[in-house]
Amino acid sequence: MSAPADRAEVRVTLYSRPGCHLCDDARVVVEAVCAELGESFTEVSIDDDPELTRRFGEEIPVTFVDGRQHDFWRVDATRLRAALAR
Repeated sequence: MSAPADRAEVRVTLYSRPGCHLCDDARVVVEAVCAELGESFTEVSIDDDPELTRRFGEEIPVTFVDGRQHDFWRVDATRLRAALAR
């Protein structure tokens, strides 16, 4: 799953799984903040990759900004904005 990319470089990755209510909540925040700042994001289902399932199975949703882990379980819009401003 991916959001439309307005920029060539995707800065935010949301690791999630279908049917996860926390993932649904996180997606709303990530979509809103990225739209506000003109950033793009991609969403990756951990169910499609055994290594991702092993790595993030108990922490989803997990967000990465610029290739580094940013948050898990909940996404705080203010923290995400600050990370993207760097």
